[in-house]
Amino acid sequence: MSQAAIQPTLHQAQPALLVLEDGRAFAGTSYGATGETFGEAVFTTGMTGYQETLTDPSYHRQIVTQTAPHIGNTGVNDEDDESQKIWVAGYVVRDPARVPSNWRATRSLDDQLKGQGIVGISGIDTRALTRHLRERGAMRAGISTEILDPEVLLRKVLEQQPMAGSDLAADVTTAEAYVVPAVGEKRFTVVALDLGIKTMTPKRMAERGIEVHVLPATATLEEVLAVNPDGIFMSNGPGDPETTEHPTTLLKELLQRGKPYFGICFGNQVFGRALGLGTFKLKYGHRGINQPVLDRATGKVEITAQNHGFAVDAPLDTTVETPYGTAEVSHVSLNDNVVEGLKLTGKDGRPLAFSVQYHPEAAAGPHDSAYLFDRFVELMEGRS
Repeated sequence: MSQAAIQPTLHQAQPALLVLEDGRAFAGTSYGATGETFGEAVFTTGMTGYQETLTDPSYHRQIVTQTAPHIGNTGVNDEDDESQKIWVAGYVVRDPARVPSNWRATRSLDDQLKGQGIVGISGIDTRALTRHLRERGAMRAGISTEILDPEVLLRKVLEQQPMAGSDLAADVTTAEAYVVPAVGEKRFTVVALDLGIKTMTPKRMAERGIEVHVLPATATLEEVLAVNPDGIFMSNGPGDPETTEHPTTLLKELLQRGKPYFGICFGNQVFGRALGLGTFKLKYGHRGINQPVLDRATGKVEITAQNHGFAVDAPLDTTVETPYGTAEVSHVSLNDNVVEGLKLTGKDGRPLAFSVQYHPEAAAGPHDSAYLFDRFVELMEGRS
């Protein structure tokens, strides 16, 4: 579809209501589909990349607030999706674009939301909502075009399950295993456990000569070893890491066998739990494409894309002895000193595994952290 064929989005002024679990309410106008939806209210600070955000499985069961006021300016295209569908539970924007303007756009964001049944709200003070979530923390919320009485909608919000304690990997993982072939000469074979993987992740590995076997989150040790992988990868994903018993147990078995490991986001939290560390829920999380992280090994600061509401509880000033070797914190957030990465040196003195809490595959950018895929290649080379 050409840019000229995209018609202006004539947004009908249908009343909508957003209510938080502490009773704070925002009245606005429907955006996307009408109806009602519930989830955890969070905010993301990116000024671009909303299509990647919407289709990131890590946002499953979350109502996402965009802090940037103008959303939908570049429309939607068929190349930038990070999965097969929109995963957010609801969408909150201040000023939606009436007409998308980008040469790659094939339709408007409003039409995309309507087509996939995503209920949203516009015309509210998203700065006030963001400040509220920063002060009070992420919390359950509901959006409705059917119930406009805050007290009535609040009662339904309070019936919803909170994010803490939610095991959501089964909701987002692939139903069947599939292979992403290496680009050019094949150098390594990697098993990627899909906890909510984004499309760009196996592509970044394939570009480095890695044949990626993407397996469901329920894959057994036997199924993983049957691929005869040179390395193991665990992806981003939604939910509370304390509920991920199977991936954690699987990773312990693989580390015991000396399999090189790389994890991102949720894969970082699973790695932490496999090492015997705890996890905890952040007050409002890290979400956006402008999060500064210090690589403690190099002293360099990376501007990163992030989406996580939980973090690993690990000491910043000491190492941790584990059954597989010595672990330590490799990266920290410069905003709040939250653990942003871990590394494990095997008992033989060689690097065995590492992980980061952010997204080095960020499709919309920034791309400061793309080198981590090269580090994974070096890790496998060093243990081959």
